[in-house]
Amino acid sequence: MSQNKVFQNAKWIVACKIVQSVVQMIIGMITARYLGPSDYGLINYAASVVAFAVPIMQMGMSSTLVQEYVTRPEEEGAVAGTSLVMSTISSLACVIGVTCFAFAANFGEKTTIIVCVLYSFSILCRVTELLQYWFQAKLLSKFSSMAMLGAYVVVSAYKVFLLVSGKSVYWFALSHAIEYACTGILFFAAYRHAGGQRMTFSWNLAKAMFRKSKFYILAGLMVTVFQNTDHVMLKMIAGNAENGYYTTAITCSTVTQFVFLAVVDSVRPVILEKRQQSREAFEQKISELYSIIIYAILLQSACFTVLAKQIVGILYGQNYAPAVQVLTILVWQEPFSYMGLVRNVWILGEEKHNVLWIINLCGVAVNIVLNALLIPIWGACGAAFASMLTQFITNFVVGFFIKSIRPNNRLLMRGLHPRCLWSALKALR
Repeated sequence: MSQNKVFQNAKWIVACKIVQSVVQMIIGMITARYLGPSDYGLINYAASVVAFAVPIMQMGMSSTLVQEYVTRPEEEGAVAGTSLVMSTISSLACVIGVTCFAFAANFGEKTTIIVCVLYSFSILCRVTELLQYWFQAKLLSKFSSMAMLGAYVVVSAYKVFLLVSGKSVYWFALSHAIEYACTGILFFAAYRHAGGQRMTFSWNLAKAMFRKSKFYILAGLMVTVFQNTDHVMLKMIAGNAENGYYTTAITCSTVTQFVFLAVVDSVRPVILEKRQQSREAFEQKISELYSIIIYAILLQSACFTVLAKQIVGILYGQNYAPAVQVLTILVWQEPFSYMGLVRNVWILGEEKHNVLWIINLCGVAVNIVLNALLIPIWGACGAAFASMLTQFITNFVVGFFIKSIRPNNRLLMRGLHPRCLWSALKALR
């Protein structure tokens, strides 16, 4: 795979995501102002509850499918079809699970229960999201990116209709299901247009894929726990409004997330291919990826810290002023968060899947304890501190204590050297 092809692939992802991000920011800003901190917090509470089910629905395949397509090019139709069947079955169980949790955890709160149940329909609709990994493996992300953009345009129009007609929070809870349903239809059309093989199901392939992906189910679930526990605990301890402020800060801090995800998604197939050819080249690419991601996100975090008041004020207004302080804390979790994303590429290439549960179990334990200690004292700011410390411990500190992944931390430290950044930038030219 040529460097130019990787760049072209990333360019399509970034270009479509820029448009989507701008639209999302505008619609999200208007929606947050319309709903107010309380209902906005409620919607994001439902999103957090549903998020716990997504790793189970995906069965860990979101982390392994690119490698499956790279190593099984002659069976790509079977890989695609088998993954969709597996995730469809698990998604049905997940919708039932979310519904049961909503009734048990929010007994007597009719509005909360209905919003959670409506939001859970998105689990069924996002099954086809797994098709995007075929496009990534083929470096054809322009198709999947345009499909996701098209779906988001439809949903944006739907939200504009809700805003104009003054609909209730229930209608907003359905928006994600509509978005993923549209994405799925466009994904299938793009897959056929791009010449994808006829999809089939193979029981033997399902077992082989599950043997590898099962390590990522628990890992993904644990990641979700420490990414969403704060939302759930904030709602339970401090109320919907504090969750609304916290969600606002997260939205602002991750507004450029798509750029970094696009870089990692585009480089991942190349890095995995390098692993099959040369360990030295593989390790060099990992260090270069660390260097580009970390330095770029550090620069962004510094800018967001200085401009936090203006960012929140312009986008969300004075009703969300308490989110400013939360944002200045949250932006400093991002460098450590992306360290974990790059580390997972290294783990996939080295097939160290069995260590993921240890890493993420540490993250879950630390996050729950810190949230329990800090939210009662500082509310949303406490949740922000807990999130930042969790990312630091899980994605940086733990790597020095687990012997099998210490080589990855060595590559991370190499990536912090300015000389590695210069080498990475030269490779992009």
